[in-house]
Amino acid sequence: MIGMIAAIGKNRELGKDGKLIWNLPEDLSFFKQITMGKIIIMGKKTFNSLPKLLPGRKHVILSANNGFNKDVSTSTVFCDKDRLLSYLKKIAKEDDVYIIGGASMYAMFIDICDFMYLTEVDAEDKSADVYFPEFNKDEWKLNVLGKFRNGDISYTHVKYTKKD
Repeated sequence: MIGMIAAIGKNRELGKDGKLIWNLPEDLSFFKQITMGKIIIMGKKTFNSLPKLLPGRKHVILSANNGFNKDVSTSTVFCDKDRLLSYLKKIAKEDDVYIIGGASMYAMFIDICDFMYLTEVDAEDKSADVYFPEFNKDEWKLNVLGKFRNGDISYTHVKYTKKD
């Protein structure tokens, strides 16, 4: 099955200046727990923004061109969405795969994903320049996984599963 994982603000804010907006250590642990041992799929900008390859996960990158700031020899790179989709259809039958960003990847795959783990942050950032795509919540079953607080920021881990 194809899933997505992201931390978003009240207005679906994801990032600014090539970085995540929300610095929530517990949320990073949640991300690690969900994606460990899985295939993570991302665009080139997200890949380049990682401080290093994430251990214990297979990196798959969609990019129309080169320009990587780290070694991609241990990653799988696709330059075409259709080839990536063909690959996903084969592997997603055996195990869950996760779209981890960026915004264009979320927008490209939101209609075909089966579930989404979202960290819904109860805050907003008016300087954000990257947003999670809008989606019709009526088409998804909501499961609240937990409510948390980090300093003055509260957030909720939720899982949306596409309704049949």
